[in-house]
Amino acid sequence: MKTWFLGAALWAAANPVLADGSATPVQFIDTFAKIFGEHKGERKGHAKGFCVSGSFTGNTKMQPYSNSALFSGESYPLTGRFSMAGGNPKAAENSRSPRGFAAQIKLNNGEIQHFALLSTPIFGAKDPDSFLGLLQASIPDATTGKPDLAKIAAYRKAHPDTLAQAEYLAKTAPPASYANAPYFGLHSFYLSNAEGKQQAVRWQLQPLDGVKGLTDSEITAAPKDFLEQRLLAQLAKGPVKFKLQFQLAEAGDNLLDPSKAWPAERTVLDGGELQITAAGGDSCKNINFDPNVLASGISPSADPVLQMRSGAYAISFGKRLSGQ
Repeated sequence: MKTWFLGAALWAAANPVLADGSATPVQFIDTFAKIFGEHKGERKGHAKGFCVSGSFTGNTKMQPYSNSALFSGESYPLTGRFSMAGGNPKAAENSRSPRGFAAQIKLNNGEIQHFALLSTPIFGAKDPDSFLGLLQASIPDATTGKPDLAKIAAYRKAHPDTLAQAEYLAKTAPPASYANAPYFGLHSFYLSNAEGKQQAVRWQLQPLDGVKGLTDSEITAAPKDFLEQRLLAQLAKGPVKFKLQFQLAEAGDNLLDPSKAWPAERTVLDGGELQITAAGGDSCKNINFDPNVLASGISPSADPVLQMRSGAYAISFGKRLSGQ
C-alpha cells in the first residue's frame, strides 16, 4: 500500500463524517496537481519555501486560559517554514499571492505544538465544498493553458463566501519581507485551563519590526526570487521576532466559517514571543505541518476546513516522501 494512501485511509477512519462528505482530501490534492502541474517530491500546497529555526517563549499570563506547557514561560526550540501559497515550487514572489508560515514547537513534556498560518486574516471559502469548487473553476483551460477568468468570476459571484480573501489580497500590499508580514491561523481553536474551562480563540503572529508592504512600483521592480535573501539579510542583524496573539471569541462569533473575520474590537491577548534565528537547510523537510497537531490544553474546533486539512496534509506528506 502506498504511504500516501495509508495516511489518507487512517485519517478517514478517524474522521468518518468528513470522509463521507462530497469534498475529499484526495480531490484537493488531485485538483492542485491539475492547477499547478505535477511536481514530484514537492509539497502539494505551499510548494515554494524554505526552512527556519528559532525558539518560542510563552507568556505565563495565558495560564488562566490554558494549562498547556506552551505557556510555562520556558523557551522551546522551533522549526519552521516560510512559503508562498499554491503548488508551484517556482512561484514568483513579486505577486500578491498569500505568504505562509508554519512552525513546530517541541515542548519539555514531549508534546508538539503546530502552527500553520497565512498572511490573510480570512480563508478563501467557507467550507471544503465551496473551496474545492473554487479550485476546480481555476483549473487552466486545456486549449489556452491559462485559467478561465470569466469562469472563476462566475463561480465567485455564485459563491460570495469566496470573495473576501480575494478582495483583501487585491487591496493589501504584499509583504516586503517574510519578517514584516502578519500571519493568521484562520481557524477557531479552544484553550482549556486546569479547571476544564474552555475559551474559543483564533491566533495570529504580528511582526515586532512592523508590517511593511511593497508599493506597486516595488512589486514591478522586484525579482521573482527575493524573499529568502531578504530574510537572511535581516537575520544577519539579529533575530526576527513575532508576537503570538490570541483573539478571544464572544457569543455569536462564527467558530466554523474561516472566511469570516471576527469583529476587530474582540479582546486580544499576548501569548508569547516567537524568534527566528536562522534560515536555510532541510530541518523542516520531513515535517508535516498539520494544524491539528496540538499540545494538551489546546484543541481544534469543528471547523470543517480545519478538519479537512489533516487528510490533505497526510496525502501530500506521503506522496512527497515517496517521491510522488
